[in-house]
Amino acid sequence: QVQLVESGGGLVQDGGSLSLSCAASGRTLSMYIMGWFRQAPGKEREFVATISRNGINTEYADSVKGRFTISRDNAQNTVTLQMNSLKPDDTGIYYCAAYLTISAYTTTRSARTYNYWGQGTQVTVSS
Repeated sequence: QVQLVESGGGLVQDGGSLSLSCAASGRTLSMYIMGWFRQAPGKEREFVATISRNGINTEYADSVKGRFTISRDNAQNTVTLQMNSLKPDDTGIYYCAAYLTISAYTTTRSARTYNYWGQGTQVTVSS
């Protein structure tokens, strides 16, 4: 199985940027669809972005489209979420997730699909 560790969270002002990283160990990340999810206080976990195994296909939540970019480096076993123009509504714990699949081009927004999760990293955007 794969172990995931997120990093890069922190406190940033409205309009600022952060880059989150998810490092994988245990198995090669190239076998997994990868996703980022977030959970704000008192709210359910929600989808943010996903990327296919080969990195060609991506999907984003409407709330982050045009501001966030998901990418992956299978050789380095890492996935990155670049977050620009951050807003206070982006505040929450951000989780990296992985889904083992044979499909190289598929993405998925469903949290229930993902097999493995990191421990999360806190992102706080101040107004």
